Amino acid sequence: MSHNIKWVLKEFDKQKSSLLHSQLKINPIFCDLLIQRGIETYDQAKSFFRPSLNQLYDPFLMKDMDKAVSRIQQAILQGQKILIYGDYDVDGTTSVSLVYLFLKKIYSKLDFYIPDRHSEGYGISLQGIQYAQKEEASLIIALDCGITAIEQSKLCKTYGIDLIICDHHNPGPEIPDAYAILNPKQNDCSYPFKELSGCGVGYKLISGFAQKFDMDSFSHESLLDLVAVSIASDIVPIEDENRILAYFGLKKLNDNPSSGLKKIIENIGYSDKLITISNIVFSIGPRINAPGRVTHAKASVELLISEDEHANIGLYKDIDVQNESRRAADKQITSEAIELFDEKSLNHKSSIVLANKHWHKGVIGIVASRIVSRYYKPTIIFTESEPGFFAGSARSIKGFNIYEALKACQSHIFQFGGHDFAAGLTIKAENLKEFIVDFESYAAKHITDDIKFPKIELDACLELERIDDDFYKILVEFEPFGPKNMKPIFYTKMVKTTKKSYVIKDMHLKLELENQNGYKINAIFFNAAEDFPLETLENRWLHICFHLDKNQLRNEINVELMDIKFAT
Repeated sequence: MSHNIKWVLKEFDKQKSSLLHSQLKINPIFCDLLIQRGIETYDQAKSFFRPSLNQLYDPFLMKDMDKAVSRIQQAILQGQKILIYGDYDVDGTTSVSLVYLFLKKIYSKLDFYIPDRHSEGYGISLQGIQYAQKEEASLIIALDCGITAIEQSKLCKTYGIDLIICDHHNPGPEIPDAYAILNPKQNDCSYPFKELSGCGVGYKLISGFAQKFDMDSFSHESLLDLVAVSIASDIVPIEDENRILAYFGLKKLNDNPSSGLKKIIENIGYSDKLITISNIVFSIGPRINAPGRVTHAKASVELLISEDEHANIGLYKDIDVQNESRRAADKQITSEAIELFDEKSLNHKSSIVLANKHWHKGVIGIVASRIVSRYYKPTIIFTESEPGFFAGSARSIKGFNIYEALKACQSHIFQFGGHDFAAGLTIKAENLKEFIVDFESYAAKHITDDIKFPKIELDACLELERIDDDFYKILVEFEPFGPKNMKPIFYTKMVKTTKKSYVIKDMHLKLELENQNGYKINAIFFNAAEDFPLETLENRWLHICFHLDKNQLRNEINVELMDIKFAT
């Protein structure tokens, strides 16, 4: 569904860009891009283009790191059982796998636990603590969760179990009484970088352990592929420490991935392809996520920690079946949600709230995202979680804080949590109607004309003549791309299609574009054949925006304009 998309040119300090250009002596466009990303000096640019693991911060700058490392060492020396606990999403399962694989090299009394999304929900569960007690674990290392586990930390103390929390979510007003808490977002934590993924915090823990006990750096650096998968999948900003971890994690993923990730890469046909953040987000991450959505996420951990090539075949097949099941449910429920939207005639509303007691709880978050993409309105998708209760997944648009919206309606809500763009909530069935009315009222007041429609933020004007292999080689140095370092969107004015343009698979447009100087270049316009018949584009001068990418056709590799958009 099309929206009135507004094109906005990013603002930046042109004087700073000129100064940087005088130092770097590269194409001024790249200096503009660097300034937009907060890179203002020669030294910052050098660190940006040549990242090094030596640039990572000392793990012991994180509050409680020394306590956490010493407690793990004590458990090892005293032969205590360690339970590694994590969330059921990609960040949680990679976190558990990372710490498990690291400790497994030096210690055997290990176990892991992932809560069931449907029966236990997010965070440290009562069942998880009871499991630790039953298995006689003396230490729980909780990853990607735990910062709000006030009652659970008390229960651990009652059972005589020490709890180390490694989390990256925002703390509440009260902090759990745990043995140690690693979370750079704690008010009294002076760690310089606050935006690590859950697996990133886990990585700081194992690198701190390796540092304190003089272990070879390979012991933790060999696991950076898991960290890269978590950074991409959890959509944390790819800047500062995350950019370094993602850079070297992608290198490991491409050169020598760990056994479980290698099996995923082989089966999705990426063995000979350079894997990027985007490939993780759209292909690798969803497969790791699938078991947690459909059945149980322990299947993902079992694959990620397995080093048995033969066993991995069966483990992957199980995950692939669950991914297909997740995709089928996603497709069906999205279709039903669109039908329900049309049936209720919600187009004039500022928000979308849809409920069906039969929808699968594991995919309502994906469906909410798809509905936002289609209609560009804050969306909540509800399904029945237990008799008398509905669980909802909320997703938002830029400029509308969904967490604050839920906070304003909390008198109708049983429990909720989340952040600006995504949240989860549980509500009593009897309160659903009143909640919908209040949520819509809040949305109508807070969605201004300025945020009602999506924007494309343009990085720079780029004339077609400037696009060549040399330009592209420097552009690639900006990778890995992701939040806070998105793939640049360029624009150019006054181009038209030539007679060499054609339609691919009845869906996409393969265009040859020509500017007023007669310079020609190829472009791909995805899913545009229906909306833009080729005959309607002939002899029309267009303004376009685009990404740059390389396309290999037979033995030729050419730089092309990708995912273009028109403004006529």
